[in-house]
Amino acid sequence: MTDFVIAGPRHALPPQLSLLRRIYLPRTADAAAFAMSTYGIPLIVLATTQSATLTGLAFALEWVPRLAAFSLAGQVVDRHGTKRVFRIASVLRALVVVAAAFILPTQTGGTGATVTVMALAAITGVVTEFSYIAAETAGASASKDAGDRAHRVQSVLLGIDQTATLAGPALAGFLLHGIGVTGTLLTMAACSLLGALLAPWHRESRLVPPPAPALAGLRTGWKTLVSLPALAWLITGLTVSNLATGVLQAAAPVIVVQHLGQSSAAVGVIWSAAAAASLLAVALCRFAIDRLGLWPAGAASAAVAGLAGLAVSQAGTYTHFLVLTAVLMAGEGGMTVVLRTLRSRLIPEPVFGATLAVTILVMLLPFPVAGLLVALTPATELGHVLTACAGLQAAGLSAAFWRLRREPALRTPHPDAPPGAPESP
Repeated sequence: MTDFVIAGPRHALPPQLSLLRRIYLPRTADAAAFAMSTYGIPLIVLATTQSATLTGLAFALEWVPRLAAFSLAGQVVDRHGTKRVFRIASVLRALVVVAAAFILPTQTGGTGATVTVMALAAITGVVTEFSYIAAETAGASASKDAGDRAHRVQSVLLGIDQTATLAGPALAGFLLHGIGVTGTLLTMAACSLLGALLAPWHRESRLVPPPAPALAGLRTGWKTLVSLPALAWLITGLTVSNLATGVLQAAAPVIVVQHLGQSSAAVGVIWSAAAAASLLAVALCRFAIDRLGLWPAGAASAAVAGLAGLAVSQAGTYTHFLVLTAVLMAGEGGMTVVLRTLRSRLIPEPVFGATLAVTILVMLLPFPVAGLLVALTPATELGHVLTACAGLQAAGLSAAFWRLRREPALRTPHPDAPPGAPESP
């Protein structure tokens, strides 16, 4: 074995702690900070500037640095371990957010405040990806240890993410409305520091890539991905779907506040309702995977997401917009359980971080594109853009799951499934 070196003491087995303490609690703290920043910062920009264009640009600015950080993040996690990378990234994010909390009150002009908030979005986006890749790698290792019950670990992790998405947007909206920007930012910092204090423990591989340029990690991850056709096709479908989801997320503050006449807190309520629906979908998807396998659960989730995406673009009232968005995100939640389970099964552990980074990079590329689409589209025409993207979403998901219908990796049901469950072809 010439491509890897044997690591030192950092790869010792973790202490005998429960999954709750080793994996789930650190993930909870990190997910809360992530959700509050992702959904809170565009609200702050809209409240500061009253501009749909700047809100769309802020959304794009949140995602572009994150995408640039993925390749390096995966390589750093593979080499230096999840605990160290997670802790450093969490502390850095807390320091940046606290600095912004003290700087923003001194900004008397709208331009200065907007520039500060957009810089905050870019910097926190970078460090958040390091902590996210570290947390995902730790969760994947726990899934591998769980064997055929990997999807159960992944459903808990996704449940944590969706719970944070449920609480984070609503909390950010209400904090912004009730105690202002400073209190919102200090709450984000507290979540980051809590994550740094807990930090994930897991069994790490003793095989670690030697030092190499950041692009080397990207090449390694890409080669691994294209060698796994089942995973590649699933990611292709979800990438197309994410364009519609990204446009919906970027346009929601403008649609809800300016078109439907609601408050910024109402935007948070939409994403909280969507997260609640996703939590229910995660539980149902886990049940379906146990009995039917990955493909039926994923195909059903894709059908729900595709139909809801087409319907939400036609919503004319706040209630309809909220309900249909929740249904759409429920479908997305079910597909994410399938993706994470397949990812943990197929990607080799020594290159998991690099390959994970590439998969996330590909899937998140539509988000800055979505922000630019919203920024360049007149506010009155956003409905037409949503409709076009929803059509692409339905077509992309249909093509991907049709191609995957005979993939053994997605057709094998859980070994404890009841008699009569379909078997792998």
